[in-house]
Amino acid sequence: MSGSAIARVAIFAAGALVGGGVATFASNRQQPAPVVPRSVVSPTPAPIVKLDESGKTRVSELSVVPSSPSVSTILKYGNPGPIADPLVRKAYVAAYDRRLRHPAWTAEHLTQASLKSLPGGADEAGDRSKSTFVEDESISTQFRSRLKDYFRSGYDRGHMVPAADAKFSQQAMNETFLLSNIAPQVGDGFNRHYWAYLEEWCRRLTGSFQDVYVFTVPLYLPRQDADGKWRVSHEVIGSPPNVAVPTHFAKVVLTSKPASPSTPELLDISTGAFVLPNAIIPDEAPLESFVMPIEAVERAAGLTFFSDAIKSASSHICKTTKCQVVVRRFDDAQKKAGRKTIAAPK
Repeated sequence: MSGSAIARVAIFAAGALVGGGVATFASNRQQPAPVVPRSVVSPTPAPIVKLDESGKTRVSELSVVPSSPSVSTILKYGNPGPIADPLVRKAYVAAYDRRLRHPAWTAEHLTQASLKSLPGGADEAGDRSKSTFVEDESISTQFRSRLKDYFRSGYDRGHMVPAADAKFSQQAMNETFLLSNIAPQVGDGFNRHYWAYLEEWCRRLTGSFQDVYVFTVPLYLPRQDADGKWRVSHEVIGSPPNVAVPTHFAKVVLTSKPASPSTPELLDISTGAFVLPNAIIPDEAPLESFVMPIEAVERAAGLTFFSDAIKSASSHICKTTKCQVVVRRFDDAQKKAGRKTIAAPK
């Protein structure tokens, strides 16, 4: 289907069902989000450790035998992974990369209603001044990113899911400040500026579309050296070095709206991907200069965001709305509050 064609996709359930293997989202933000698979290969059950009559430690056979004899034999004492820890929050779902110590990806479902601050009460509206960066105790200690890793690192603690996307409750906003939602970002010229403009552009999409799905993905992209060979090189911060610094960040978006008032069961779908270097970006840089094919992001990240059917049936987001950021100096207010920045950028 050509980019100018109108894509009409049937609603599969109550709310838009989107996805090709990463996540499925319910239209009601307060509903529990789906659990992300912890591993491609299900971990084998741990062996049972017992003491015999003499007091010596003995290991019994596995209590549950996997379906494959080879897996049963080779992974008898446990499957090492890799494991992407599933993070299911009020405003987002994500997968945490234990090796890199930041999210492998985060996903959100934005609507006009979800971005509004709710009245106080049991579900108090989110107030950024009441949120602080904290370590995520749900992550195993040995794989957890720590506050001290970012101290004097020269990088901002960059939100993958922005705090401004979680104003509907204080708990939701607090969850965006967990370090499991954070990755090192260049501050001045990126996190506090162009990246913030892109985050705000994603929120503005809710003014034109009924539902907006946003994936944020840290990337490690190769570059060609003088010898003609391609290499991936990135910094690692912390003491000892723990947290990897991505070379790039991607925003992958999918928007939907009813095709017409008379056919609310049919949706017009738009998709797009933007890849930005983790570096100073001039305010005047056009957003469309960072457009990349979704398939390129998928290959680089090892992820699948949408099914082939969704991709082929969708229009490009820059064909259905203006891909242009609004330059605003968000960092001025943040500096006064003294929250987002912890060290001068390199």
